[in-house]
Amino acid sequence: MVNAEPVYVDPSALTHLYLHQPGSREIHLWRARTKGCLPVTHHGHAEMVNGLCLAAFRGERTQAETDKALSNLEADFIDGHLEQVDILWRAALNRAAELSRSHTPTLGTRAADVLHVACALELKLRHFLTFDDRQRKLAAAVGLKVIKL
Repeated sequence: MVNAEPVYVDPSALTHLYLHQPGSREIHLWRARTKGCLPVTHHGHAEMVNGLCLAAFRGERTQAETDKALSNLEADFIDGHLEQVDILWRAALNRAAELSRSHTPTLGTRAADVLHVACALELKLRHFLTFDDRQRKLAAAVGLKVIKL
């Protein structure tokens, strides 16, 4: 069984635990094998809430399904499956700018994706899980061990 604590899971990938989308099955199976709580920044939490609500806006989920998903997300924080972690945002944003300068010209990563990799580094996490190819390449380029599902 893998320990979740040294893993940064991109919030868009974590959202797959609460919505049925391509990749949801794989992340559910991975999570079932992974013990401990997953760290989530305040920004990551907000991104997950927004992703769940965006699915309702797009008509992909009913409001009732969205409310249930939001409730399940909050329950995972309360039950200790997810942990709200603090981060020094000035350091994370500075690191993101450095990563952008160094890697975005060749990888084409988006600002939010760079920020998540920077957060993983600032939190001193060793592993990174994402469904985004460019973000995965960036994580690998900076020495994070990428988890492939």
